[in-house]
Amino acid sequence: MSEPAQFAEPLPGAAEAVTPVATGSPRTAGAEGEGEWRRLDPRTLLVTAVVLAGVVLGAGVPAAIGMAGRMGPWRALSWVAAGAVLVIGFGLCGEYIRWRRTRYRVGPERAELHTGLFLVKRRSLARERIRSVDLTAHPLLRILGLVTVRIGTGERTGGESTLELEPVTKAEGERLRTVLLARAVTGEPDADRDGMLAVLDLRWMRYAPVSFLAPVLGGASIGAVLQVSDWFGVQARLFHWVGDRFHDTPLGWLIVSVVAAAALAGVIGALGLWTEMWWNYRLERESGATLRVRRGLLTSRSVSLEERRVRGVELVEPLGVRLAGAARLDAVATGLARDEDDQHADHKTLLPAAPRAVADEVAARVLREPLSPTRTARLAPHPRAARGRRLRWALAAALAPVAVLAVLGALLTGVLLWIAAVCALLGLPLAVLLALDAYRNLGHGLSGRYLVARSGTLRRTTVALQRSGVIGWTVTQSLFQRRAGLLTLTATTAAGEGAYHVHDAARDEGLAFAAEAVPGLLEPFLVRDPVPDRTPESGKAAPPPSR
Repeated sequence: MSEPAQFAEPLPGAAEAVTPVATGSPRTAGAEGEGEWRRLDPRTLLVTAVVLAGVVLGAGVPAAIGMAGRMGPWRALSWVAAGAVLVIGFGLCGEYIRWRRTRYRVGPERAELHTGLFLVKRRSLARERIRSVDLTAHPLLRILGLVTVRIGTGERTGGESTLELEPVTKAEGERLRTVLLARAVTGEPDADRDGMLAVLDLRWMRYAPVSFLAPVLGGASIGAVLQVSDWFGVQARLFHWVGDRFHDTPLGWLIVSVVAAAALAGVIGALGLWTEMWWNYRLERESGATLRVRRGLLTSRSVSLEERRVRGVELVEPLGVRLAGAARLDAVATGLARDEDDQHADHKTLLPAAPRAVADEVAARVLREPLSPTRTARLAPHPRAARGRRLRWALAAALAPVAVLAVLGALLTGVLLWIAAVCALLGLPLAVLLALDAYRNLGHGLSGRYLVARSGTLRRTTVALQRSGVIGWTVTQSLFQRRAGLLTLTATTAAGEGAYHVHDAARDEGLAFAAEAVPGLLEPFLVRDPVPDRTPESGKAAPPPSR
């Protein structure tokens, strides 16, 4: 666990040696000067000034235009300029105090960060508990050769488990990453599985438009146009302009045109976002058994993960990506960033959406296996009762809005009855297809050192989890599952999401699977029926275990 803030000692004073961050080559562990107090890069003041200037410009121009009508352009400009100077000045003063009062050092046993003027914070992380050192640089930092360094333990304790240094030079960031993640290498290096594991293939870009992000961005683009037009008071004119252009167009074609325009905007947005996130992507295994992912066009990102913390991999296949024959690869590992700032940062993604064969090959390389367990495992199908449950859920979800529209139509207007009929005509077959697909995707099995579980339809996931990484089993049965002879198994682990599920497995088969996957863990809770003598008359085998 990371240590909480301590206030017993003062901040490093003028008498202490404070080494400025070097701009030359990084030092290695144990080099001269290790353990000395260091400051952040002083160019943080320039970064703050540029950022504040951009904020002031974005807010000041509309303000100046609005004020010019009442007090004249020059007077409005002078007021806005005075306010801009105050904002930038106060911001720079605060940043200067932060820079002067921030110190960090990496000693033989601990990484420490001291900061604060009135509220002094002293935080430290034991070096043996550090699991990640991530480097990030937005465009301005990249121009100046600076990076933001996040040092974390991967524990679920928010900011207490993370030290952030913003900014330091790129060379200093690489030095910190090398020193803090240095581990003794055991065994002989594998030339075939060390070094570069995967690099960007521009053909993977074709999977961006078929992700769920494209329609979301398309809808957001329409909302943004309406919002901006409302800000400038021209929304009515926008509707009149659209009405004039489609005056003689039937309503159906108008809806199709709007949907097509939104889809085009979504495709363009998805391609742009994919390019920003995954440009210059590289996955490599470095000395010291560390996996490193580097990517980013404007904002560069470098995420490092100790290989000994990897407990498996997860293939993620959203519906559109799966239909295109592709999958994304995520790491199931301990020590990944888990605080609120990083919950959407894709720290666990090892490979963007790529052809399924490529994802399986990269998974095998990451796990140091001849073939990926997600490919070699023979998954056992689930009982037909699981299919019935999914059909009932899907039909209930499809019929609920139809019933609401029908009731409202009977009370208010017949138009809603037509809408309800259309929803039923389109929604019910789609719900049945998705339910059947969800049932076909259910499966579980064993492959060497890994247990494999698959589920989902709109977002199908296949996880390969080390059997030695399972620390517990949770067996749940609802009333309806108990009547159908089904149960849900949950493998508890300290890695990844913390729990991975085998949904709606047959009761006896599921318990036998859990007992075989992790021998000795579930046996104390199983009750086996007495084995009858096998006679020529009966010829019956021993019954399976039960709870």
